[in-house]
Amino acid sequence: MKAICVYCGANPGHDPQYAEAARALGRALVAQNLALVYGGGNVGLMGVIADEVLQHGGEVTGVIPTALVEREVGHNGLTRQFIVKDMHERKAMMASLADGFIAMPGGMGTLEELFEMLTWSQLGIHRKPVGLLNVAGFYDHLAGFIRHASAQGFIRAEHVALMQLEAEPERLLQRLKSAGA
Repeated sequence: MKAICVYCGANPGHDPQYAEAARALGRALVAQNLALVYGGGNVGLMGVIADEVLQHGGEVTGVIPTALVEREVGHNGLTRQFIVKDMHERKAMMASLADGFIAMPGGMGTLEELFEMLTWSQLGIHRKPVGLLNVAGFYDHLAGFIRHASAQGFIRAEHVALMQLEAEPERLLQRLKSAGA
């Protein structure tokens, strides 16, 4: 495992624990010699994690659509920055550059990216591990809903298990490494 794609908010959220978790994940990535692949922005949790990885000497690759360069204030200090045509190209490139995926707290875009990677895994399009960094219980209700959907016969148990859930960055990275082995 060489690179992890992190999906996270273009906003910082209200709880300062979210930004601290982004910094902690950034430090954990560098400590485990893993590069960061992310959405290329310099705002919200995206900017926090990119800055932390860079500050600690890690490698950061951003992928951002032309339409979002101005809106998400594209990060100028990255190891590599790809400016792509649209969101579809962004997600495909991020997926191809990463060996695993982590969703941090975020909004609709984060959830959409998370579920696309889970769906691709379910369909066998990739065999890369997918995790959620469950900061301050952020994903508790989502995990409960997934279990409910499974109990109702809409998601198979083995597909529920595709979603690794941890509150600590180091433990989540270890689970992803184990699942990706």
